[in-house]
Amino acid sequence: MSTAESPGRPAPSWAADRAPGARLRLGRAALVAFAAATAVDLGSLLADWHLGHVLAKPLLMPLLVVYVITRGAPRLLVAALLFGWGGDLALLFDAEPAFLIGMGSFAVGHVCYLVLFGKRAANPLLGGAYTLALLGTVALLWADLPPDLRIPVAGYSLLLTAMAFRSSALGLRAGIGGALFLLSDTLIASGVADWPQLPRPDFWIMATYVAAQYLLATGVTSREAGVR
Repeated sequence: MSTAESPGRPAPSWAADRAPGARLRLGRAALVAFAAATAVDLGSLLADWHLGHVLAKPLLMPLLVVYVITRGAPRLLVAALLFGWGGDLALLFDAEPAFLIGMGSFAVGHVCYLVLFGKRAANPLLGGAYTLALLGTVALLWADLPPDLRIPVAGYSLLLTAMAFRSSALGLRAGIGGALFLLSDTLIASGVADWPQLPRPDFWIMATYVAAQYLLATGVTSREAGVR
């Protein structure tokens, strides 16, 4: 006998639950794989194992995309994460053109986030704090940045800061994610400006970046699930 639903007769409960159950298992598997890839990537950076970083880093955002899709992620969130992935790939190459391409890809991702956040209200005092942080950081970095990167970095910093501020409108989780994204990219900019760095700076850059994307993604999907 067919398990398809017939007129006036509901499908068996086990058949109705199969698709959601499979989606849930796929999401869990993707999240576990994301955590494992993150551990390999960060461990490789600590151990100065470049090949491990090259192999693990490109897996991070695609695995996070699979996870959020199973949670009903909006398309703009998927796009933001994929543009982040594009930036990740570009920054694997140690060259100024790759840096600019990566920065451009991340910038498009921030635009996706900003559109996704919409016009939800955010704390104006926090906006003032972010504005001061932006102005102070750009002013301090300006003289030490390569001349041809000053304008692109300043423009990108404005967009990134706006995203970080607007992320707070979705709640604490997403707001922390936005702040960590700002911190991660500020660490990158300080390295470009040849400022003194923390030990293993790439580790701290990736740790804050991965946490930022995860918190932003889950903050958005939790918010979307809560308003359905």
